Amino acid sequence: MRSTTRVAEVPGIRVGCAGWSLPRAQWPRFPAEGSHLERYAARFDAVEIDTSFYRPHRVQTYARWAASTPAHFRFAVKLPKTITHEARLEGPRDALDAFLGAVEGLGPKLGCLLIQLAPSHAFDATVVQRFLADLRRRHEEPVAIEPRHASWFAPEVDALLARQRVARVLADPVLHAGGEWPGGWPQLVYLRLHGRPRVYWSAYDEALLERLALRLQQARDEGAACWCILDNTAGGEAVGNALTLKARLSHRINQETT
Repeated sequence: MRSTTRVAEVPGIRVGCAGWSLPRAQWPRFPAEGSHLERYAARFDAVEIDTSFYRPHRVQTYARWAASTPAHFRFAVKLPKTITHEARLEGPRDALDAFLGAVEGLGPKLGCLLIQLAPSHAFDATVVQRFLADLRRRHEEPVAIEPRHASWFAPEVDALLARQRVARVLADPVLHAGGEWPGGWPQLVYLRLHGRPRVYWSAYDEALLERLALRLQQARDEGAACWCILDNTAGGEAVGNALTLKARLSHRINQETT
């Protein structure tokens, strides 16, 4: 029997997965009809597009994806590796313009841009300031950055990011001291949960998801717009974890209002 009861959305907190693939074991929790994206969007209000990191998508493709989702749904889109890993944020204006032109196909459903950096990419204030200023001249909407080198987790880096209204991602597993909390612009909290102990494979237990729901609720109550993306997709665990987290959040918010 299918159980497709929609969990109420929690204002100010978006929960979703990296991609909208639905593992067969989770199919009973989603509508039977429609594309994977349409079925996914019946239960979630956000998704992260990771494929844009590897290859460009046409503006028409983004527009088709936007048209497949409800009005409240939002997409986060990862910047291409040609910008983040090959050019390493230096001088990628043509590539950046092409990317931003394509994601315009999402229209108002473009919720956030995600900049994920290589683990070897050390912080360089001049390069980062120049790139973010260039990006901000072209794009005013939410931006989050996921650095993975120890040099990024410092107060002066958070201050620079905050000036450009860019949030520093809290990624799990935490790789460096200082990464235990989100940073940068405090009005946006963006979490990426990759699974542990086995990255991309392991499921999160319910006790951790309950603690996470509390932290997200607290961040929202402090005025931040919150995103939480489950990226433990290799074994299909992300969808179940994300549904559990949404249910926990909904329960907590209902307790507040009753």
